[in-house]
Amino acid sequence: MSPVLAGVLQLLALLAALALAYRPLGDYMAKVYSSQKHYKPEKWIYKAIGANPSAEMRWPAYLRGVLAFSAVSVLFLYALQRAQGVLPGSLGFSAIDPDQAFNTAASFVANTNWQSYAGEQAMGHVVQTGGLAVQNFVSAAVGMAVAVALVRGFARSRTGELGNFWADLVRGTVRILIPISIVGALVLVACGAIQNFAGIHEVGQFTGGTQQWNGGAVASQEVIKELGTNGGGYFNANSAHPFENPTPFSNLFEIFLILVIPFALTRTFGRMVGSLRQGYAILATMATIWLGFTALMMWTEFAHHGPALQAAGGAMEGKETRFGVGASAIFSVATTLTSTGAVNSFHSSYTGLGGGIQLLGMQLGEIAPGGVGSGLYGMLVMAIIAVFIAGLMVGRTPEYLGKKIGTREIKLAACYILITPALVLCFTAAAMALPTPPHSMLNSGAHGFSEVLYAYTSGANNNGSAFGGLNADTQWYNTTIGLAMLLGRFLPMVFVLALAGSLAEQKPVPETAGTLRTDKPLYTGLLVGTILIVTGLTYFPALALGPLAEGLAS
Repeated sequence: MSPVLAGVLQLLALLAALALAYRPLGDYMAKVYSSQKHYKPEKWIYKAIGANPSAEMRWPAYLRGVLAFSAVSVLFLYALQRAQGVLPGSLGFSAIDPDQAFNTAASFVANTNWQSYAGEQAMGHVVQTGGLAVQNFVSAAVGMAVAVALVRGFARSRTGELGNFWADLVRGTVRILIPISIVGALVLVACGAIQNFAGIHEVGQFTGGTQQWNGGAVASQEVIKELGTNGGGYFNANSAHPFENPTPFSNLFEIFLILVIPFALTRTFGRMVGSLRQGYAILATMATIWLGFTALMMWTEFAHHGPALQAAGGAMEGKETRFGVGASAIFSVATTLTSTGAVNSFHSSYTGLGGGIQLLGMQLGEIAPGGVGSGLYGMLVMAIIAVFIAGLMVGRTPEYLGKKIGTREIKLAACYILITPALVLCFTAAAMALPTPPHSMLNSGAHGFSEVLYAYTSGANNNGSAFGGLNADTQWYNTTIGLAMLLGRFLPMVFVLALAGSLAEQKPVPETAGTLRTDKPLYTGLLVGTILIVTGLTYFPALALGPLAEGLAS
């Protein structure tokens, strides 16, 4: 079987699995977030944190809950890392340095999981399982809660109430993420991923000495890192490590985990607003971009000249032979079009145009399908922008799902789409202009610039993958990327929740003959075009200096 055919067949199998899970999972999540029932374990949690899950919240209160919970999480995870040297199960590792501890705490709480350290050489069992793995669950649940709050803003009228953050957080964790993760961890263990609390031990005799391996609760952390679109690996090699991702089947299963919740949330959205067709329109937009990027990535990595590349079936540098070019390309697009950041190949080794596709995927705002929750609310903000543009074309006040998109709504949407590019471009410019940060670049020229641009794009968009070659474990990069992650995660949430509150207060507008049908293919095409044009105008100069220059020169 040719490598190209193998890649296409894996893509088709992935599409079939996502299609089978779409309806039951989407409907189940809609029921979870619409339920008024509280299970006994959930009641114990509410009692422990002193929350009233039945109390409705307006958007400022909902936002305070998000920020307060996240702030406490950052402080707890920072303290846990700083105390690692005296904790049991530390495997002999010392406390994490202050700048790296801040970066890691910000990273995992912001659902970014950027790692400026080698996991098996820095973190013990307590930090890995009691700190990082816990944040993999709750940071994903926070994103889902904010998305559901925005959906309620569209679904409700004449009220500013958006639900209860604590109830949404607990239900998303207990009823959705934990059950799927238990099943997924069993699948990964069956595939060969390890799951234990073994310490460091020496294995085999090699030239120059022995090799040391770590044990760990790897399968359980691997499944939630993919399912929650987190991305932080137990080992430095991430999902290229055979202990995390042992076989081609486990690789395809992990891609499925990355995509299943973000895609299924579009059906949840359709259920909650009372129109499945609206959910299908958002799904079609996400799927069109994702399939287009996947096809382009596979083409750039397979279409090469020269006997070495032809003999390997494509650009195999930096890719695992057990996965090949096709599966590596699919995984790469899945992680950079979501906020996952997990890698099963070395992104810096992709072709110049392949690296540009990875960058552009993150720069779209990771909305196709995006992170759990963040992908849906990011796409809905872009849907509002597209409706506004259509309204300008025909001279009519824009409406979406029966809600008028007025001055307040469009200002909030505009702030949402501007904040992340501002963070990426300003931090990248500062890193290139100052004398010290460029010393961390392994390469010079266009590829070196791409390393820095990729780092801040990954951080501010809460992705977490790295281009490689950049030594990010410095005070400058640990601090600035940490700030980019926190601001890139929580400032957009401010605008999303304010937008949700504004929409929930409105009176529904009756549909007329002049209303733009947002559940039709014409609108889907408009939305795809809006996303690509807005991103292109924002990032094209930076992309031209980096991956485009490198790709055209090769």
